[in-house]
Amino acid sequence: MKLGVICDGISRNLDHAIDVMDEFYLTYAELQFVWDHEVGDHSREDIQRMDERLRGRGKHVSCLSRHIFAGMTSDNRPGDALHTQHMDALKRVIDMAHVVGSPLVRIMTQKKEQILWGSHGAEKWNVAHGAWDTVAPMIAPAVELARAEGVKLVVETGNGTMVNSNYTARKLIDTLDAKDVLKVLWDPANNCWCHELAYPDGYAEVKDGYLGHVHIKDVQVDTPRATLEVREMGKGQLGPLFQPIADAMRADGYDGVISFESVYHPGNGDFEAGFRASVGTFKSIFGP
Repeated sequence: MKLGVICDGISRNLDHAIDVMDEFYLTYAELQFVWDHEVGDHSREDIQRMDERLRGRGKHVSCLSRHIFAGMTSDNRPGDALHTQHMDALKRVIDMAHVVGSPLVRIMTQKKEQILWGSHGAEKWNVAHGAWDTVAPMIAPAVELARAEGVKLVVETGNGTMVNSNYTARKLIDTLDAKDVLKVLWDPANNCWCHELAYPDGYAEVKDGYLGHVHIKDVQVDTPRATLEVREMGKGQLGPLFQPIADAMRADGYDGVISFESVYHPGNGDFEAGFRASVGTFKSIFGP
């Protein structure tokens, strides 16, 4: 399978990140924060410089990952000031994608309302009425823009976003009838917070043509205590599930990229050290 890394998990210094990628024979670069800016905020000259650096070192860009629509709420509406701001950023990221050859652009969804559906009383007393219905209209203009521009979007399963599971990601795609242009960016560690079992449950939701991109990290969640710990890969709650996930993806012919998300450090704030502690396990499980 195609392996890569979210580069700023190693360093925002792109040259150094590429050096480390070379050290571990990783080919696919996912760009989020490069140098002093988030993707979508770079000058044309900086984008050209990135493209030259990456292509010159034999790297392919797998995804451009700006936090599009993150931080919005169900009170926002399509076309309001904040939505327009995010759409403008999306246009800039898509323009960048054409230059650097990225086939995918990440989007996210609004802040999470905890209970979206219910029955036998919950529908009256507990459900955040109408919250889910605000998501598709917010994302629809992004879908139409991507179709017009010839790129695909991936919606990330986030910790605190309306799409926080593969179930809700698939539901959004089906609601928009957008399987042609909108796929799931599956982050099984993020999905741990809502207790969606990554395998077999989570994978079953997306294996039939919905999966577009994958982030891999390991965590231990304690939802009652509102606590999240990132762990060295294999030492968190996903440890026993990574191999079955990888085996299933191989068997089903997944041909996208799997990005290692280096957000673990060993207690000293050194995220490159965290990357080095986990990348061997990542490659041994998901590598060819």
